[in-house]
Amino acid sequence: MLGTTAVLSAVGLLVCLAVTALRPAPGTDVATAAAPVAGIEAAATTPSPPSSLPPTDVAGSAVTPAATPTPTAGVTTATVRPSPTATAQSSAATVPSAGRIQPKASYKGVATAYEAGDGNGACLFGPSDDLMIAAMNATDYESSRACGAYVLVRAANGASITVRITNVCPLPCAPGQLDLSQQAFAKLADLKVGRIPITWSLLSPGTSGTLSIRYKDGSSPYWCGIQVINHRNPVARLEVRAASGWRQLPRTAYNYFLAADGGGCGGSIRITDIYGEQLTIDGIALKADVVQPTRVQFAAH
Repeated sequence: MLGTTAVLSAVGLLVCLAVTALRPAPGTDVATAAAPVAGIEAAATTPSPPSSLPPTDVAGSAVTPAATPTPTAGVTTATVRPSPTATAQSSAATVPSAGRIQPKASYKGVATAYEAGDGNGACLFGPSDDLMIAAMNATDYESSRACGAYVLVRAANGASITVRITNVCPLPCAPGQLDLSQQAFAKLADLKVGRIPITWSLLSPGTSGTLSIRYKDGSSPYWCGIQVINHRNPVARLEVRAASGWRQLPRTAYNYFLAADGGGCGGSIRITDIYGEQLTIDGIALKADVVQPTRVQFAAH
């Protein structure tokens, strides 16, 4: 009995000693003692760096944001100086858009033939004794922007001609196609052929004539349409001097520049070709449907 009591007392003493050893030291927070385990869990759920920090790739290098594209030399439009002439004014800061037909460019297409009659067409230049003319397909015609352009046409057999655009060839005429007057087509191939492959390009001919101005029938100080005739190079822009300064007029599909409210009608006219050369014309009377010659012409290129 006494032996059993002694054994139990010894076991109880050992248990008390063990509990005392495991108790935290005085002043130690129980939550602090558990921190290492909590720290491991927190590391697994740490949020991503703020978006203001640069993202990194797999290798750890900073990824450079895509830069704003830099225009290439081919895209930048250079300012072209006008050829010096006694009557030409300084060109605008930038060269007017040449439209689809670009200087020094070559185009491929086909040539067909049509009966040109007296030479008049959609450009409304009127009858012409010179029937070396052509109708441009509607795409390249660009709602009369091609009117008056001189085009050098070459056939596969080596023959070539120069024609002036006076008309439009509607669908099914395809881009690149020229519908030549029968007189012009006959210089490239037999009319019986009907259709031949060609290449063509814009031409700035060495004509010695000067350009003319015509006010449309019905023009008055309250409404007017202005047309340029016999211009060496395609016309890109026409302006009139109004009370507020130079005013650019919209071009119509029938090849007149229109001042619907009459502003500038009868005043000075400034014409710009596709090369950027400007000609200022004074003294043109507001006379409807009268061709009035000038003393100026665009320079050859």
